[in-house]
Parts: sequence; C-alpha cells; structure tokens
Amino acid sequence: MSSQAVLPKLVPISFLAVVLIWSTTPLGIVWSSESVHPTMAVLLRMLIALVLGLLVIIMTKIRLPWNRIAFKLYGFSAIGIVGGMLLSYFAARYLPSGTMSLIFGLSPLISGLLAQKLLNEPKFGPMRILALLLAFTGLGVVCSAKLALGSDSWIGLSLILCAVLLFSLSGVLIKTVHIAIHPIASTVGALLFSTPLFALAWLLFDASLPIDTWSVRSMAAIAYLGVFGSLIGFVAYFYILQHLNASTVALVTLITPVFAMALGAQLNGEAITEALVIGAGLVLGGLGLYQFGDRLRRRLGRIGQ
Repeated sequence: MSSQAVLPKLVPISFLAVVLIWSTTPLGIVWSSESVHPTMAVLLRMLIALVLGLLVIIMTKIRLPWNRIAFKLYGFSAIGIVGGMLLSYFAARYLPSGTMSLIFGLSPLISGLLAQKLLNEPKFGPMRILALLLAFTGLGVVCSAKLALGSDSWIGLSLILCAVLLFSLSGVLIKTVHIAIHPIASTVGALLFSTPLFALAWLLFDASLPIDTWSVRSMAAIAYLGVFGSLIGFVAYFYILQHLNASTVALVTLITPVFAMALGAQLNGEAITEALVIGAGLVLGGLGLYQFGDRLRRRLGRIGQ
C-alpha cells in the first residue's frame, strides 16, 4: 500500500485550508486596514488569536512550556510575527495584496541564504543559484513596474521586503531551538510575547480609538484573520508538515501568490499588468527551480546514463 493511501483524511483538507488561508491573508490585511489604523488592526487580530488560543490550551490541557528554552523559542517567533506582520500592515497602504503575496513567496529563498550563515547549511549549488537569479530578476521586474508609476510604491516595497527578511530570519532562528512542544502551545507562547509589542506600536503610532469610523468590512477582515490567519492556518500548516514531505508542503508557496493575485483582481479591483505577469512568472519559476531543480537534474542525469 502506498504512503499516500494511508494519509489521514484531514491531510488534504488541511493542505487546502493552508492554501486558501495564505491566499486570502494579503487581501484581508488590505481590507482590515482600510478604515482601521494598521497598528490597531494587527493588535485586534492578535488579541482574537491569543484569546482563542488560550481557550484551546485550557480546554485541551495542552502543556505550555514556561522556561528559558521556551522563552527563546517564543522570542524568535515574535521576530517574525511582530516584524513581519507589522511591516506588512503598513505596506498594505501602498501595495496591492497580490504584489505583497508574490514578494512574500520569496521567503524560502531568503531563508536558504540565511541558513547558510546561521545554521552552517551547505552553500547553494548551480541550480539553486540559477533559481535565485531568476526569482530576483522577477522581483526586479515587479518593483520597477511599481516604481515607474511615480507613486509611493517604493515605501510599500521597502516595508514588505523588510517584512520578508524578518519573517525568514525568524524561521531560521527557530530551527536553532530544540524543544518538544505542541504547535498550539508554540503559537500561544509566541502570541503572548508578541501582543504587548503590538500594543506598544499602537500607542506609539496612533493611540486613538475612533470606533465610529471603522467599516464593517475592516472589522470582518480582522475577525477572519484573527481566527483563521493567526490560529487555524498556523495549526493546519504544522499538521501537514507532520504528514507530508517538505517538497510537497513547499508547493504552498508556489500556489498562493497566483490565487492571491486573482482574488485581489476579482474582489478588490487590483490591476494585473503585463509587467506583473512577467515578473510573477519569473519569481514562481525561480521558486519552482529552487524547490525541485536538484531533483529534476538528478532524474535527467539518470535518464542520460
């Protein structure tokens, strides 16, 4: 019997959930910060996720480690949550959701570069170097097209690139912490460390509470991101990691930018220009080559023998 046949029934459902949640998150960020200040939008999202996560921990009696090693894990996770999310919310005021999703798709490549320095992982081979060149050429095409519009797009591009860098750095640093912990406990611990920092950011950048100006769409987007984007999506992602190989899970980063751009165009009237299509094709091609290029080269080598 093949390994595929014995997969739990929840695996394909969880995989689909991750794709859908990650595809809709950029649009949710744009909508949630339409009428709510970005710092308040992300703070409310984190509070919803934290309260729900704590309830799950209490009801299921999942152990929440509270020691030095766990604090290290939560702190490293907070780098990606606070840095990645806060900058993404600010970037949403300058960039369409599809572009944000596409640039975030570069995180596996940036993580690979950081892992060489921080985890002493092997240097990239020729195929992965080619993948990097291809993906960053695509990024250059997308960025140049945005900057040519003469708007404040450069602000959004700078913010989202810093967000991806912090998100990738967080993921690499987490690998240096060795601890047995439930994914929900890890999520809640990271939220406990992150939420006060979001509150501080709100106090520094806004500190107002104009509830009467908040739209229904913004509030609905915040609730959606709190429940699905920050809790269910994370748990589903860890679940599929346990049952699928890394290359299969990596398909998520190839699928979500396409869905995100399509959703942005259909639901938010975002323009899909020729430059964006070309740039996206190069970025996704680079990601595909990065994930599967070495395997393809070995297979072609065996055929040629």
